[in-house]
Amino acid sequence: MRIVFRSGTLMNQSGKKLLLMLTGLTGSVCLVYAASTMDPVSYEGSYAQDRSQIEDLEARYMYALNWLDADTYAGTFTEDGILDWAGGVARGRTEIAEEIHGMAANFAAEEAEDAPLRPARKRHFITNMVIKVDGDTAESRAYWFIMNNRNLERAGYSEAYGHYESSLRKVNGQWLFTKRKIYNEEYPDRTAPLANPAW
Repeated sequence: MRIVFRSGTLMNQSGKKLLLMLTGLTGSVCLVYAASTMDPVSYEGSYAQDRSQIEDLEARYMYALNWLDADTYAGTFTEDGILDWAGGVARGRTEIAEEIHGMAANFAAEEAEDAPLRPARKRHFITNMVIKVDGDTAESRAYWFIMNNRNLERAGYSEAYGHYESSLRKVNGQWLFTKRKIYNEEYPDRTAPLANPAW
């Protein structure tokens, strides 16, 4: 293939080689510039272990929520932990457990209303976790979404979604939530801020 200048002259082999060299050099400069403008992310030696423990906490939180296990759910928080969600703000494990008891009562009413159909099953899921650890404290961000099947066919459908912004502290070697704020795109006053919540 021949390469033609705007003037209409043909580029010789030396010109082609020069063009390829300049193209490669320009791409390298762009990559170096892009890398230099990104905020550096560094991980301490224990990051992998801390992250795995925090991911385990996040998963146990979701199972406790889905099975309405109030004590286990509250136990994922510190004694003075805060749950900030669409239903209000609960402070301390006793108040947090009460939120789950309230959910259980609502679901029991739905089951009675739907009978004789088998009970519907709502499930919460978590994904896209970003975790930053600083000694015995940490911050996490994650998406959540809900699947439900409360219809005559008990067919699954997506019900709601949002994201978590959580603060954590390691207490006696165990990671726990000190505060969890739940953003929910179903409610105008719980929508996510415009700025990227992660880092």
